[in-house]
Amino acid sequence: MYAIIRTGGKQYRVAQGDVITVDRLPADPGASVSFAPLMLVDGGDVKATPADLDGVAVTGEVVQHGKGRKIKVFNYHAKTGWKKTKGHRSYQTTVRITGIG
Repeated sequence: MYAIIRTGGKQYRVAQGDVITVDRLPADPGASVSFAPLMLVDGGDVKATPADLDGVAVTGEVVQHGKGRKIKVFNYHAKTGWKKTKGHRSYQTTVRITGIG
């Protein structure tokens, strides 16, 4: 059984026991978080309508907070010699999926 969830403007395919890294969530490590599924697949049975998914939730436990890898941004204007380099690291949360149902 697996589910498709949405958090932070992205969609993730999760099953029980999976560990995923998502955009920063406002929860302390060890806290429980809940996601509303967009789709639920159990073998050959697929549930995707809001009526079928009413009351279904995907629960997880926050493992840790951290930062993602560094992304370098480089701008360059030809013929003038102008260049600029910036870097960015986004805050992330690691979540272990504890249950679907």
